[in-house]
Amino acid sequence: MSLSFLILLFGLGLTEAKLTGETEIDVDEGRDWDIFDINEEAGLDLLEGDIQLEEPFTRNIILGDKYRWPTTVPYYLEDSLEMNAKGVILKAFDQYRLKTCIDFKPWKGEKNYISVYKDKGCFSSVGNQRMGKQRLSIGSNCDRLGTVEHEFLHALGFWHEQSRADRDDYVNIIWDQIKTEKRNNFKKHDDTVSTALGVPYDYGSVMHYSKTSFSIGSEPTIVTKIPQFIDVIGQRMGFSASDLTKLNRLYKCTSSSTFVDSCDFEEDNICGTIQGPGKAKWERRSSVRGGPKTDFTNMGQCQGKGYFMHFSTSSAKPGHQAFLESRWLYPKPGVQCLQFFLYSTAAADDVLNIWVREYDQANADGKLKLFKSISGGVKGSWELHNVNLNVTKKARVVFQGVRGKRPSKGGFSLDDINLSSTKCPQHIWHIRNIKGQMAKIPPGQELFSPRFLSPAGYSFQVGVYLNGKSSNPDYMALYLHLTSGPNDKKLKWPCPWQMATMALMDQQSDIRQQMNMHRMITTDPNKKSSNGTEFVWDDPRKVGSKVTDSDGSVYYRGPPSGTNTFITHSRLRSRNFIKGDDAIFLFSLEDISHLLKPQPLPHSALHADASLFKAADQGAPEEAVINPKMLGLLKAADQGAPQEVVINLNMLMLLKAVDQSAPQEAVINPNMLMLLKAADQSAPHEAVMNPNMVGLITACVAAAVLVVSIVMIGNICGKKKGKGELSDDVLIIKHVPGSLEEYPTKGSFFTTP
Repeated sequence: MSLSFLILLFGLGLTEAKLTGETEIDVDEGRDWDIFDINEEAGLDLLEGDIQLEEPFTRNIILGDKYRWPTTVPYYLEDSLEMNAKGVILKAFDQYRLKTCIDFKPWKGEKNYISVYKDKGCFSSVGNQRMGKQRLSIGSNCDRLGTVEHEFLHALGFWHEQSRADRDDYVNIIWDQIKTEKRNNFKKHDDTVSTALGVPYDYGSVMHYSKTSFSIGSEPTIVTKIPQFIDVIGQRMGFSASDLTKLNRLYKCTSSSTFVDSCDFEEDNICGTIQGPGKAKWERRSSVRGGPKTDFTNMGQCQGKGYFMHFSTSSAKPGHQAFLESRWLYPKPGVQCLQFFLYSTAAADDVLNIWVREYDQANADGKLKLFKSISGGVKGSWELHNVNLNVTKKARVVFQGVRGKRPSKGGFSLDDINLSSTKCPQHIWHIRNIKGQMAKIPPGQELFSPRFLSPAGYSFQVGVYLNGKSSNPDYMALYLHLTSGPNDKKLKWPCPWQMATMALMDQQSDIRQQMNMHRMITTDPNKKSSNGTEFVWDDPRKVGSKVTDSDGSVYYRGPPSGTNTFITHSRLRSRNFIKGDDAIFLFSLEDISHLLKPQPLPHSALHADASLFKAADQGAPEEAVINPKMLGLLKAADQGAPQEVVINLNMLMLLKAVDQSAPQEAVINPNMLMLLKAADQSAPHEAVMNPNMVGLITACVAAAVLVVSIVMIGNICGKKKGKGELSDDVLIIKHVPGSLEEYPTKGSFFTTP
């Protein structure tokens, strides 16, 4: 074979491997991963598939108050976690805060806390085990919102739904389809040691097994006694309403941490809203001529049943205004998200203004601040709007309708208003006539969203395969593309650590009851193509394909990254993912590069082991008495030590952590010497030590030398860390005798003078 022919073949190979806008990266490798599939593939043998046992083991977790966490749960994110997993975990915490009174705060030294790390799978203990550091694993493929919520529900005290004592009334367990070694996973928990908290059996629980869990083949292992729920069980979208009811009862929640208000105008008191000053008024209506024929809450269910608020610009005179004001609200200071649906049939110069009226001692009648203005124009459908607010005091949200000068045949209609102390999604994609599109679009055809800009300036779009790929036609597929944009020359490439949150909205009226289907994808700037020659998240002009849009504009679309198994068609048709024949996607692209830095350890953890160096007796002589916990690690060997030994002065930091007044020439108890070995024999400074100490150097066991070496190398021999950075080279002695546990810490784990 000639050299030129080999070169030609090689060149063709590179051409074939080159990244384009069609080079798909399926993060799920074509599989719809459930928790138990992940753990089985990882070879894990856990109780019920994802429960880690602590000894001694008891099954009275649900009933035992001692297994409850405080409503504010301390957490620590270990460095082993993947970046996308860290982002998903924080998003899951937001869902807990929005829908329950459970909050999560970074560990500040509390005795018991949850430490999240990456192991081979997804698993947790059940309840607060009162063990100090309680670990919970979010491994590869576990970085889905519903999966993280599931594992933290275990940690908060939940068993699986099908383990309930009454489960045989609702499902049949097909024992001969279950792998023999996994049949223990289907045991029930007796109601004398576990409780359902008075909540009916929930097929839709995020804690329920799927129909084929631990199956020998593909046949069901669980069959629901109500047939229509067979494809409902095993959802990993998020909390069901019953999950929330149980969690709120278990922790005696009376309110949610970040939820503020929700209104669908179904009650006669219209949620406590009031009419403000103005010559025109908002009216409670069930339909409007030339406008909405039904409210948004009940659209597609019962015609004329529900209600909404309407300001008629057709009957108002030019310049007239109508004010609809909420009741007094008390959101947490900071960012809030106002979400509402608007149906506009107003004239183009009619305006809807969104204000906040804040109250304080200087403004007893309230001070108005404008947050958004929406121009009129006939839209002909209910449209979702998100408005970011910044309220710091008692306040009302005010909707002001203003009549323009042009002729109007309609007005503004409002429904399903929600307010929460959270950030709004950045972008909305409204897909109309989705059922009609699914009827005509073949599998493998991608539908693209408009292009959006992130706060950092990156341009992106999302592609959806409504009827899936040919390999998974029963699923909707979803992919993220970076696209060329106006800021590309100013941006960093490859795109570093931007997490895309893509959510199919469950269009329930109350945000607490929404079970949006989420997927998060994070841009890893180090990720390369299969042949290792290109960066996947590089500038789309380098690794993408040239695209001509329907309006004639030209741009570049980068390689797609996403999943072929975003949501099954059966789940898509459930709940309110499709409402009025429309679907709504919510998108955000956020910088999470701050998560590259290890979570700071609390001060108490950094200095907890300084107690090992404190004198047991406050009246101890200069040759200090060592804390008894240290004795398991320290053993003197040679009493015939010479008079003096030279020690690098840098080691005195280990002693001065406790007593800031320690002199430079410190007298050290012989038992401490194993922790103090000079790393540099040419040290310029010297410290005189007790004569009985020298023999101890030769008596140190190999493990102790290793500990000293790591401490010395990381903190003495010039391996400096910048301020605020963590050193991975330090060992803190946490549990003695006989056990060492590794913790990263900042610089030195002792405070130097």
